[in-house]
Amino acid sequence: MPESFKHIKSSGGIEEYQLKSNGLKVLMLQDSSTPVATFMVTYHVGSRNEAIGYTGSTHLLEHLMFKGSRNYNKEKGTAIWDELQNIGAQINATTWNDRTNYFEVVPSQYLEKAISIEADRMRYSFLRDEDRQPEMTVVRNEYERGENSPFDVLDKNIWATAYQAHPYHHSTIGWRSDIENVSTERLKDFYNIYYWPNNATATVIGDFNVDSTLSLIEKYFGEHSKSEHEIPKVYTEEPQQEGPRRIVVKRTGQAGITAVAHKTPHGLHNDIHAIHLLGKILCDGKSSRLYQKIVDQGLATSLFMYDFPFKDNGLFITYAFLTPEVSNQKVEEIILDEYNDIINNGVDQEELNRAIAKTRATVAFSRDGSYAVASALNEAIAIGDWEFYTNFLDNIEAVSTENIQLAAKQYLVEDQSTVGWFIPK
Repeated sequence: MPESFKHIKSSGGIEEYQLKSNGLKVLMLQDSSTPVATFMVTYHVGSRNEAIGYTGSTHLLEHLMFKGSRNYNKEKGTAIWDELQNIGAQINATTWNDRTNYFEVVPSQYLEKAISIEADRMRYSFLRDEDRQPEMTVVRNEYERGENSPFDVLDKNIWATAYQAHPYHHSTIGWRSDIENVSTERLKDFYNIYYWPNNATATVIGDFNVDSTLSLIEKYFGEHSKSEHEIPKVYTEEPQQEGPRRIVVKRTGQAGITAVAHKTPHGLHNDIHAIHLLGKILCDGKSSRLYQKIVDQGLATSLFMYDFPFKDNGLFITYAFLTPEVSNQKVEEIILDEYNDIINNGVDQEELNRAIAKTRATVAFSRDGSYAVASALNEAIAIGDWEFYTNFLDNIEAVSTENIQLAAKQYLVEDQSTVGWFIPK
Protein backbone atom coordinates (compact mmCIF):
# COMPACT_ATOMS: atom_id res chain seq x y z
CA MET A 1 0.00 0.00 0.00
CA PRO A 2 1.36 3.46 -0.87
CA GLU A 3 2.54 5.35 2.21
CA SER A 4 0.25 8.23 1.30
CA PHE A 5 -2.75 6.13 2.38
CA LYS A 6 -3.78 4.72 5.71
CA HIS A 7 -5.95 1.64 6.06
CA ILE A 8 -9.11 2.34 8.05
CA LYS A 9 -11.05 -0.92 8.32
CA SER A 10 -12.31 -4.06 6.55
CA SER A 11 -15.81 -5.52 6.33
CA GLY A 12 -17.41 -8.07 4.05
CA GLY A 13 -14.37 -8.20 1.77
CA ILE A 14 -14.37 -4.41 1.35
CA GLU A 15 -11.31 -2.40 2.40
CA GLU A 16 -11.47 1.26 3.43
CA TYR A 17 -8.48 3.58 2.96
CA GLN A 18 -7.96 7.30 3.37
CA LEU A 19 -5.63 9.59 1.45
CA LYS A 20 -3.71 11.29 4.23
CA SER A 21 -3.09 14.60 2.44
CA ASN A 22 -6.72 15.59 1.85
CA GLY A 23 -9.04 13.16 3.64
CA LEU A 24 -10.48 11.41 0.56
CA LYS A 25 -11.93 8.05 1.57
CA VAL A 26 -11.55 5.05 -0.74
CA LEU A 27 -13.51 1.79 -0.69
CA MET A 28 -12.22 -1.21 -2.64
CA LEU A 29 -13.68 -4.60 -3.46
CA GLN A 30 -11.89 -6.88 -5.91
CA ASP A 31 -13.75 -9.20 -8.28
CA SER A 32 -11.77 -10.54 -11.22
CA SER A 33 -14.56 -12.68 -12.67
CA THR A 34 -14.91 -10.22 -15.57
CA PRO A 35 -12.39 -7.65 -16.90
CA VAL A 36 -14.55 -4.70 -15.81
CA ALA A 37 -14.25 -2.11 -13.06
CA THR A 38 -16.61 0.50 -11.68
CA PHE A 39 -15.25 3.78 -10.34
CA MET A 40 -17.69 5.98 -8.42
CA VAL A 41 -17.28 9.17 -6.43
CA THR A 42 -19.96 9.81 -3.83
CA TYR A 43 -20.24 13.37 -2.49
CA HIS A 44 -21.93 13.98 0.85
CA VAL A 45 -24.23 16.60 -0.63
CA GLY A 46 -27.77 16.38 -1.92
CA SER A 47 -31.07 18.20 -1.72
CA ARG A 48 -30.77 17.91 2.08
CA ASN A 49 -28.04 20.59 1.86
CA GLU A 50 -30.15 23.07 -0.10
CA ALA A 51 -32.55 25.79 1.01
CA ILE A 52 -35.18 28.07 -0.45
CA GLY A 53 -33.76 30.06 -3.36
CA TYR A 54 -31.41 27.34 -4.54
CA THR A 55 -33.37 24.10 -4.28
CA GLY A 56 -32.30 21.73 -7.03
CA SER A 57 -28.72 23.08 -7.06
CA THR A 58 -27.10 19.67 -6.57
CA HIS A 59 -29.04 18.28 -9.51
CA LEU A 60 -28.32 21.27 -11.74
CA LEU A 61 -24.63 21.01 -10.86
CA GLU A 62 -24.76 17.34 -11.81
CA HIS A 63 -25.66 18.45 -15.35
CA LEU A 64 -23.08 21.25 -15.47
CA MET A 65 -20.23 19.04 -14.27
CA PHE A 66 -20.50 17.07 -17.51
CA LYS A 67 -20.02 20.24 -19.59
CA GLY A 68 -16.29 20.53 -19.19
CA SER A 69 -13.36 20.82 -16.81
CA ARG A 70 -9.70 21.82 -17.01
CA ASN A 71 -8.49 18.72 -18.90
CA TYR A 72 -11.74 17.35 -20.32
CA ASN A 73 -13.66 19.74 -22.54
CA LYS A 74 -14.82 20.30 -26.12
CA GLU A 75 -12.21 22.94 -26.79
CA LYS A 76 -9.42 20.39 -26.32
CA GLY A 77 -11.36 17.67 -28.11
CA THR A 78 -11.52 15.74 -24.84
CA ALA A 79 -15.18 16.13 -23.83
CA ILE A 80 -16.10 13.74 -21.00
CA TRP A 81 -18.81 11.89 -22.92
CA ASP A 82 -16.57 11.43 -25.99
CA GLU A 83 -13.57 10.25 -23.99
CA LEU A 84 -15.56 7.61 -22.18
CA GLN A 85 -17.97 6.46 -24.87
CA ASN A 86 -15.04 5.95 -27.26
CA ILE A 87 -13.72 3.23 -24.94
CA GLY A 88 -17.13 1.62 -24.45
CA ALA A 89 -17.70 2.93 -20.93
CA GLN A 90 -21.03 3.31 -19.21
CA ILE A 91 -21.23 6.70 -17.48
CA ASN A 92 -23.72 8.78 -15.57
CA ALA A 93 -24.44 10.58 -12.31
CA THR A 94 -27.35 10.59 -9.88
CA THR A 95 -28.56 12.99 -7.21
CA TRP A 96 -30.76 12.31 -4.20
CA ASN A 97 -31.57 13.63 -0.75
CA ASP A 98 -28.30 12.84 1.01
CA ARG A 99 -25.74 12.36 -1.76
CA THR A 100 -24.63 12.82 -5.35
CA ASN A 101 -22.54 10.32 -7.28
CA TYR A 102 -20.58 10.30 -10.54
CA PHE A 103 -19.50 6.96 -12.00
CA GLU A 104 -17.92 5.05 -14.85
CA VAL A 105 -18.10 1.34 -15.66
CA VAL A 106 -15.06 0.65 -17.83
CA PRO A 107 -12.97 -2.18 -19.25
CA SER A 108 -10.31 -2.64 -16.58
CA GLN A 109 -7.45 -1.28 -18.69
CA TYR A 110 -9.20 2.12 -18.82
CA LEU A 111 -9.68 2.57 -15.08
CA GLU A 112 -7.05 5.32 -15.05
CA LYS A 113 -9.14 7.37 -17.48
CA ALA A 114 -12.14 7.24 -15.16
CA ILE A 115 -10.05 8.23 -12.14
CA SER A 116 -8.49 11.12 -14.06
CA ILE A 117 -11.86 12.50 -15.19
CA GLU A 118 -13.44 12.37 -11.73
CA ALA A 119 -10.43 14.02 -10.10
CA ASP A 120 -10.46 16.79 -12.70
CA ARG A 121 -14.09 17.72 -12.30
CA MET A 122 -13.97 17.50 -8.51
CA ARG A 123 -12.27 20.89 -8.35
CA TYR A 124 -11.86 22.15 -11.94
CA SER A 125 -15.34 22.04 -13.46
CA PHE A 126 -15.96 25.13 -15.63
CA LEU A 127 -19.55 25.92 -14.46
CA ARG A 128 -20.10 28.54 -17.14
CA ASP A 129 -23.22 30.65 -17.51
CA GLU A 130 -23.47 29.79 -21.22
CA ASP A 131 -23.78 26.14 -20.17
CA ARG A 132 -26.22 26.80 -17.34
CA GLN A 133 -28.85 28.36 -19.60
CA PRO A 134 -29.42 25.34 -21.89
CA GLU A 135 -29.01 22.84 -19.04
CA MET A 136 -31.61 24.74 -17.03
CA THR A 137 -34.15 24.05 -19.78
CA VAL A 138 -33.22 20.36 -19.74
CA VAL A 139 -33.76 20.20 -15.98
CA ARG A 140 -37.00 22.17 -16.29
CA ASN A 141 -38.22 19.61 -18.82
CA GLU A 142 -37.45 16.87 -16.29
CA TYR A 143 -39.43 18.82 -13.71
CA GLU A 144 -42.38 19.18 -16.09
CA ARG A 145 -42.37 15.47 -16.91
CA GLY A 146 -42.70 14.83 -13.20
CA GLU A 147 -45.57 17.29 -13.02
CA ASN A 148 -47.40 15.19 -15.63
CA SER A 149 -47.25 12.10 -13.39
CA PRO A 150 -50.03 11.87 -10.76
CA PHE A 151 -47.82 9.63 -8.61
CA ASP A 152 -44.84 12.03 -8.74
CA VAL A 153 -47.03 15.01 -7.87
CA LEU A 154 -48.72 13.21 -4.99
CA ASP A 155 -45.40 11.93 -3.65
CA LYS A 156 -43.85 15.40 -3.79
CA ASN A 157 -46.79 16.87 -1.91
CA ILE A 158 -46.70 14.16 0.76
CA TRP A 159 -43.05 14.94 1.56
CA ALA A 160 -43.74 18.69 1.51
CA THR A 161 -46.63 18.17 3.94
CA ALA A 162 -44.90 15.69 6.24
CA TYR A 163 -41.83 17.92 6.65
CA GLN A 164 -42.13 21.56 7.66
CA ALA A 165 -38.63 22.54 8.79
CA HIS A 166 -36.30 19.85 7.51
CA PRO A 167 -35.04 20.17 3.89
CA TYR A 168 -36.57 16.79 2.98
CA HIS A 169 -39.54 19.13 2.50
CA HIS A 170 -38.42 19.84 -1.07
CA SER A 171 -37.77 17.28 -3.79
CA THR A 172 -34.34 16.65 -5.27
CA ILE A 173 -35.19 18.35 -8.54
CA GLY A 174 -36.16 21.53 -6.69
CA TRP A 175 -38.95 24.06 -7.16
CA ARG A 176 -39.49 25.35 -10.68
CA SER A 177 -38.77 29.01 -9.88
CA ASP A 178 -35.45 28.08 -8.24
CA ILE A 179 -34.47 25.94 -11.24
CA GLU A 180 -35.17 28.85 -13.58
CA ASN A 181 -33.67 31.67 -11.54
CA VAL A 182 -30.71 30.40 -9.51
CA SER A 183 -27.59 32.21 -10.69
CA THR A 184 -24.41 30.62 -11.95
CA GLU A 185 -22.53 32.41 -9.17
CA ARG A 186 -24.80 30.80 -6.57
CA LEU A 187 -24.12 27.40 -8.09
CA LYS A 188 -20.37 28.07 -8.02
CA ASP A 189 -20.61 28.99 -4.35
CA PHE A 190 -22.43 25.73 -3.67
CA TYR A 191 -19.79 23.77 -5.61
CA ASN A 192 -16.97 25.47 -3.69
CA ILE A 193 -18.59 24.63 -0.37
CA TYR A 194 -19.19 20.91 -0.86
CA TYR A 195 -17.14 19.42 -3.73
CA TRP A 196 -13.89 18.56 -1.97
CA PRO A 197 -11.99 15.33 -1.33
CA ASN A 198 -12.70 15.47 2.41
CA ASN A 199 -16.45 15.45 1.59
CA ALA A 200 -16.26 12.50 -0.80
CA THR A 201 -15.74 8.74 -0.99
CA ALA A 202 -14.26 7.05 -4.05
CA THR A 203 -15.38 3.45 -4.61
CA VAL A 204 -13.58 0.93 -6.83
CA ILE A 205 -15.30 -2.38 -7.52
CA GLY A 206 -14.26 -5.14 -9.94
CA ASP A 207 -11.09 -6.20 -11.72
CA PHE A 208 -8.14 -4.06 -10.59
CA ASN A 209 -4.86 -4.15 -8.67
CA VAL A 210 -5.12 -2.53 -5.24
CA ASP A 211 -1.67 -0.94 -4.98
CA SER A 212 -1.53 0.42 -8.51
CA THR A 213 -5.08 1.78 -8.26
CA LEU A 214 -4.33 3.52 -4.97
CA SER A 215 -1.27 5.04 -6.67
CA LEU A 216 -3.47 6.32 -9.50
CA ILE A 217 -5.92 7.81 -7.03
CA GLU A 218 -3.04 9.55 -5.27
CA LYS A 219 -1.66 10.76 -8.61
CA TYR A 220 -4.90 12.45 -9.69
CA PHE A 221 -6.82 13.26 -6.50
CA GLY A 222 -3.69 13.99 -4.51
CA GLU A 223 -3.24 17.35 -6.22
CA HIS A 224 -6.35 18.61 -4.39
CA SER A 225 -6.06 19.97 -0.89
CA LYS A 226 -8.79 19.41 1.64
CA SER A 227 -11.28 22.24 1.96
CA GLU A 228 -9.98 25.25 3.89
CA HIS A 229 -13.38 25.54 5.54
CA GLU A 230 -15.33 23.05 7.60
CA ILE A 231 -18.03 21.32 5.54
CA PRO A 232 -21.35 22.72 6.85
CA LYS A 233 -23.51 20.37 8.88
CA VAL A 234 -27.28 20.18 8.47
CA TYR A 235 -28.50 20.91 11.98
CA THR A 236 -32.18 21.53 11.22
CA GLU A 237 -34.37 18.91 12.88
CA GLU A 238 -37.99 18.29 12.04
CA PRO A 239 -40.17 19.30 15.03
CA GLN A 240 -42.27 16.62 16.68
CA GLN A 241 -45.46 16.15 14.67
CA GLU A 242 -48.49 16.77 16.87
CA GLY A 243 -51.32 15.36 14.81
CA PRO A 244 -52.21 13.73 11.49
CA ARG A 245 -51.77 15.67 8.26
CA ARG A 246 -53.61 15.30 4.97
CA ILE A 247 -53.04 16.39 1.39
CA VAL A 248 -55.40 16.03 -1.58
CA VAL A 249 -54.29 16.51 -5.19
CA LYS A 250 -56.99 16.90 -7.86
CA ARG A 251 -56.06 16.99 -11.52
CA THR A 252 -56.61 15.17 -14.78
CA GLY A 253 -55.83 11.49 -14.47
CA GLN A 254 -57.05 7.96 -15.03
CA ALA A 255 -57.34 6.51 -11.53
CA GLY A 256 -56.98 7.53 -7.92
CA ILE A 257 -54.07 6.89 -5.59
CA THR A 258 -54.18 6.52 -1.81
CA ALA A 259 -50.95 6.95 0.16
CA VAL A 260 -50.46 6.54 3.90
CA ALA A 261 -47.13 7.81 5.29
CA HIS A 262 -45.60 7.65 8.76
CA LYS A 263 -42.37 9.11 10.12
CA THR A 264 -39.52 6.67 10.67
CA PRO A 265 -36.12 7.06 12.42
CA HIS A 266 -32.80 7.85 10.77
CA GLY A 267 -31.20 5.24 8.55
CA LEU A 268 -28.72 3.85 11.11
CA HIS A 269 -31.34 3.37 13.85
CA ASN A 270 -31.77 -0.16 15.22
CA ASP A 271 -35.43 -0.28 14.13
CA ILE A 272 -34.72 0.25 10.42
CA HIS A 273 -34.41 -3.46 9.65
CA ALA A 274 -37.67 -4.30 11.42
CA ILE A 275 -39.38 -1.52 9.45
CA HIS A 276 -38.00 -2.94 6.20
CA LEU A 277 -39.42 -6.39 6.97
CA LEU A 278 -42.72 -4.87 8.06
CA GLY A 279 -42.98 -3.37 4.58
CA LYS A 280 -42.33 -6.79 3.02
CA ILE A 281 -45.04 -8.40 5.16
CA LEU A 282 -47.54 -5.73 4.20
CA CYS A 283 -46.89 -5.19 0.49
CA ASP A 284 -44.36 -7.54 -1.13
CA GLY A 285 -45.99 -10.09 -3.42
CA LYS A 286 -49.31 -11.88 -3.66
CA SER A 287 -48.95 -13.45 -0.22
CA SER A 288 -48.57 -10.06 1.49
CA ARG A 289 -51.34 -8.80 3.72
CA LEU A 290 -52.40 -5.69 1.81
CA TYR A 291 -52.21 -7.42 -1.57
CA GLN A 292 -54.76 -9.95 -0.37
CA LYS A 293 -56.96 -7.27 1.24
CA ILE A 294 -56.80 -4.70 -1.59
CA VAL A 295 -55.54 -6.00 -4.94
CA ASP A 296 -57.13 -9.46 -4.70
CA GLN A 297 -60.43 -7.75 -3.89
CA GLY A 298 -60.27 -5.64 -7.05
CA LEU A 299 -59.84 -2.35 -5.17
CA ALA A 300 -56.41 -1.52 -6.64
CA THR A 301 -54.29 -2.59 -9.57
CA SER A 302 -51.04 -2.52 -7.59
CA LEU A 303 -49.34 -1.56 -4.34
CA PHE A 304 -45.98 0.06 -3.66
CA MET A 305 -44.18 0.28 -0.33
CA TYR A 306 -41.57 3.00 0.27
CA ASP A 307 -39.30 2.47 3.27
CA PHE A 308 -35.91 3.73 2.08
CA PRO A 309 -33.51 4.73 4.90
CA PHE A 310 -32.10 8.26 4.86
CA LYS A 311 -29.45 10.06 6.87
CA ASP A 312 -32.20 11.73 8.89
CA ASN A 313 -35.67 10.44 9.69
CA GLY A 314 -37.61 9.18 6.68
CA LEU A 315 -41.09 8.01 5.73
CA PHE A 316 -42.78 4.61 5.59
CA ILE A 317 -45.37 4.96 2.82
CA THR A 318 -47.94 2.55 1.41
CA TYR A 319 -49.21 3.56 -2.03
CA ALA A 320 -52.32 1.94 -3.51
CA PHE A 321 -53.12 2.58 -7.19
CA LEU A 322 -56.89 2.33 -7.24
CA THR A 323 -59.18 0.78 -9.79
CA PRO A 324 -61.81 3.13 -11.29
CA GLU A 325 -64.66 4.22 -9.03
CA VAL A 326 -63.00 2.93 -5.84
CA SER A 327 -63.00 5.51 -3.06
CA ASN A 328 -59.75 6.71 -1.52
CA GLN A 329 -61.35 6.58 1.91
CA LYS A 330 -62.20 2.88 1.67
CA VAL A 331 -58.65 1.86 0.80
CA GLU A 332 -57.16 4.17 3.43
CA GLU A 333 -59.30 2.48 6.09
CA ILE A 334 -58.14 -0.98 4.98
CA ILE A 335 -54.48 0.07 5.20
CA LEU A 336 -54.91 1.58 8.67
CA ASP A 337 -56.91 -1.42 9.90
CA GLU A 338 -54.07 -3.70 8.84
CA TYR A 339 -51.55 -1.50 10.63
CA ASN A 340 -53.67 -1.67 13.78
CA ASP A 341 -53.95 -5.45 13.53
CA ILE A 342 -50.14 -5.74 13.56
CA ILE A 343 -49.90 -3.23 16.41
CA ASN A 344 -52.39 -5.23 18.50
CA ASN A 345 -51.69 -8.80 17.42
CA GLY A 346 -48.24 -8.80 15.83
CA VAL A 347 -47.15 -11.06 12.94
CA ASP A 348 -46.48 -14.78 12.89
CA GLN A 349 -43.12 -16.43 12.38
CA GLU A 350 -44.05 -17.81 8.96
CA GLU A 351 -44.76 -14.28 7.67
CA LEU A 352 -41.44 -13.07 9.02
CA ASN A 353 -39.57 -16.02 7.49
CA ARG A 354 -41.07 -15.24 4.07
CA ALA A 355 -40.10 -11.57 4.40
CA ILE A 356 -36.52 -12.47 5.33
CA ALA A 357 -36.25 -14.92 2.42
CA LYS A 358 -37.56 -12.29 -0.01
CA THR A 359 -35.09 -9.74 1.32
CA ARG A 360 -32.23 -12.21 0.99
CA ALA A 361 -33.16 -12.85 -2.66
CA THR A 362 -33.61 -9.14 -3.43
CA VAL A 363 -30.19 -8.34 -1.97
CA ALA A 364 -28.55 -11.13 -3.99
CA PHE A 365 -30.06 -9.87 -7.24
CA SER A 366 -29.18 -6.24 -6.43
CA ARG A 367 -25.50 -7.08 -5.88
CA ASP A 368 -24.90 -8.72 -9.24
CA GLY A 369 -22.09 -6.86 -11.01
CA SER A 370 -19.56 -4.18 -10.10
CA TYR A 371 -21.91 -1.24 -10.71
CA ALA A 372 -24.71 -2.82 -8.65
CA VAL A 373 -22.34 -3.23 -5.70
CA ALA A 374 -20.99 0.32 -6.04
CA SER A 375 -24.52 1.71 -6.26
CA ALA A 376 -25.68 -0.10 -3.12
CA LEU A 377 -22.54 0.97 -1.25
CA ASN A 378 -23.22 4.52 -2.40
CA GLU A 379 -26.56 4.53 -0.55
CA ALA A 380 -24.96 3.17 2.61
CA ILE A 381 -22.29 5.88 2.40
CA ALA A 382 -25.05 8.47 2.09
CA ILE A 383 -26.80 7.49 5.31
CA GLY A 384 -23.53 7.63 7.22
CA ASP A 385 -21.86 4.20 7.37
CA TRP A 386 -20.87 1.97 4.45
CA GLU A 387 -20.95 -1.05 6.76
CA PHE A 388 -24.75 -0.75 6.65
CA TYR A 389 -24.26 -2.55 3.32
CA THR A 390 -22.01 -5.36 4.55
CA ASN A 391 -24.01 -5.98 7.75
CA PHE A 392 -27.48 -5.64 6.22
CA LEU A 393 -28.43 -9.30 5.91
CA ASP A 394 -27.07 -10.22 9.36
CA ASN A 395 -29.20 -7.46 10.87
CA ILE A 396 -32.24 -8.52 8.84
CA GLU A 397 -31.96 -12.13 9.99
CA ALA A 398 -31.72 -11.00 13.62
CA VAL A 399 -35.18 -9.36 13.54
CA SER A 400 -37.86 -11.13 15.59
CA THR A 401 -41.65 -11.02 15.43
CA GLU A 402 -41.54 -9.00 18.65
CA ASN A 403 -39.28 -6.43 16.94
CA ILE A 404 -41.84 -6.08 14.12
CA GLN A 405 -44.73 -5.48 16.51
CA LEU A 406 -42.75 -3.00 18.61
CA ALA A 407 -41.77 -1.05 15.47
CA ALA A 408 -45.40 -0.93 14.36
CA LYS A 409 -46.44 0.36 17.81
CA GLN A 410 -43.66 2.95 17.81
CA TYR A 411 -44.05 4.40 14.33
CA LEU A 412 -47.43 3.56 12.79
CA VAL A 413 -49.31 5.99 15.01
CA GLU A 414 -51.83 8.58 13.87
CA ASP A 415 -49.97 11.62 15.16
CA GLN A 416 -46.97 10.80 12.95
CA SER A 417 -49.03 10.21 9.82
CA THR A 418 -49.50 12.08 6.56
CA VAL A 419 -52.22 10.78 4.26
CA GLY A 420 -52.30 11.73 0.59
CA TRP A 421 -55.05 11.23 -1.97
CA PHE A 422 -54.86 11.72 -5.69
CA ILE A 423 -58.37 12.25 -7.05
CA PRO A 424 -58.67 12.32 -10.85
CA LYS A 425 -60.89 15.03 -12.25
